[in-house]
Amino acid sequence: MASVHHHHHQHWENSTISHHHLPAPKPYSLSSNSKPPFLQKLRIRCESENSSNWTAIDYEFSKINPIQIIPSTSVPLPMGSAIAEPSKHSKRVCLFYCPETRALAERVAAQSDSIELRSITWGTFADGFPNLFIPNAHGIRGQHVAFLASFSSPSVIFEQLSVIYALPKLFVASFTLVLPFFPTGTSERMEEEGDIATAFTLARILSNIPISRGGPTSLVVFDIHALQERFYFGDNILPCFVSGIPLLKKRLQQLPDSNNISIAFPDDGAWKRFHKQMQHYPMIVCAKVREGDQRIVRLKEGDPGGRHVVIVDDLVQSGGTLTECQKVLAAHGATKISAYVTHGIFPKRSWERFKPNTTGCAGDGLTYFWITDSCPLTVKEVKSRAPFEVISLAESIAAALQI
Repeated sequence: MASVHHHHHQHWENSTISHHHLPAPKPYSLSSNSKPPFLQKLRIRCESENSSNWTAIDYEFSKINPIQIIPSTSVPLPMGSAIAEPSKHSKRVCLFYCPETRALAERVAAQSDSIELRSITWGTFADGFPNLFIPNAHGIRGQHVAFLASFSSPSVIFEQLSVIYALPKLFVASFTLVLPFFPTGTSERMEEEGDIATAFTLARILSNIPISRGGPTSLVVFDIHALQERFYFGDNILPCFVSGIPLLKKRLQQLPDSNNISIAFPDDGAWKRFHKQMQHYPMIVCAKVREGDQRIVRLKEGDPGGRHVVIVDDLVQSGGTLTECQKVLAAHGATKISAYVTHGIFPKRSWERFKPNTTGCAGDGLTYFWITDSCPLTVKEVKSRAPFEVISLAESIAAALQI
């Protein structure tokens, strides 16, 4: 090694560094047996650390074009987005995904060359239990790793938890769990002794994900339903709570009547959650009041007359409250009515009750119903049906992976 070190030292001592004379870097594949260029750079840095030309070496090597490690993709990009060029400060992330989130994962990877998709083999044994395999597990050692999950039903949670608990233990530099929709707690009411808070149970399970070499797991969740659920998580996980509202605001700015938009909240809870993010728009608040055995939606404050009113909430289940809110707004003079929810759950195909406005009367249908792709099974059902329009979380997820 002494002679090798001397050779390198002598080479840089007697040479004028110019990246114009360096051969163009060859694309590097993770399946290659050769050492990647960035590892070769690290070897030179280690062997030449005592050289007076160290700064020049590091500078000239940084001028080489970034190494492309992601194959080209034909996945269409969301409206108004562009592929981000990797910078020397961007974090390269290996992104794993479950079968449900494959399409979303591809859209996330299309946002940046710093994100590389990695697959998992999902199978079952004869008894129905998961048969799971992570190909090239040694290849992610020292890498930043993320997993894009979808807990759409209890039947798929166990197999994904098995992967989530395994990835941090593969000597990865850091681990991030992206769970766009935190599913439990959306219908729970803790009203008497004996009610079980399954949201707390899931939070405890996620709080015990093994620690990676980089420390606790980072958890990315969009518009969690009950704000107090953020306090359910323990100290061994770092929850990052993100909102889909900035994506909605970007879409509203693209509408031809963007200067005539008012925002309506179906209840006080939605107003408390979102009004600070929508403060540049006129606001309308509805309220649920009890009359006998019925709960009726009424207009509490604001004037929808002559406006294109967008109803905003975090999620929709059956859609009963949203439909009643639409009727009230139409009765008070709204000319167009649209809706936005981050999470379109729609159990039992309840999305079928929402029809497009084809008559020009706001009470007859919605102009738009925006949802995100946080619930992939819903996206498959409604993506080509009016009035639904899917706003992808891909851009926000890609940004969160760089935190």
